[in-house]
Amino acid sequence: MPEPLALPSATPRHELPFLFTAQAQKEAFINEAFVRIDILLHPTFIAELAAPPENPEVGSTYLVASDATGAWEGKTGALAAWTIGGWVFVAPRPGMIVRDVASGQMLVHDDGWRGATAPPAPSGGETIDTECRAALSFLLDAMRSIGVIS
Repeated sequence: MPEPLALPSATPRHELPFLFTAQAQKEAFINEAFVRIDILLHPTFIAELAAPPENPEVGSTYLVASDATGAWEGKTGALAAWTIGGWVFVAPRPGMIVRDVASGQMLVHDDGWRGATAPPAPSGGETIDTECRAALSFLLDAMRSIGVIS
C-alpha cells in the first residue's frame, strides 16, 4: 500500500499556514497568513530591543536583539510584530531586507543582520580636487537619503 501524501502545515520560507479540506476555523488560519503577509510585504521595524515594550501598538514591529528576554527569549534576529492576538515572530531568511525606521537604513540578513557602512568623506592629500570631493559628498548624501548607508 502506498504511503499517504503528507503535506506540510505551512509554507517553507515564511510559515504561512495552509488550508486543508474540511478544516475547522479556516478564518483563523487565513487571518494568521494575512498577519504574516502584512509583516513581510514591506518589512520595517521601529527599534531593536531585547525585551518586549510594555504597551506596543497593534501593528508595531521590532527587531529582536541578541540578549532577548521574556516573550522574546530564543527569538534573536526575528521580526516581532504585536497583533490583536499577541506577538507574531517572523524568522529571518538569507537575503531578507528590512528597513530600520529610526535610522532610515536598509539591513540585509546573511548570517545576521547587517547594514552598509559609509566610507569616510575625502580629506587630506597633496592635491585637492574640490569638484571630485563635491561629487563624492553628493554621492554619500544620496546613499544616506535612500537608506543604503547610515
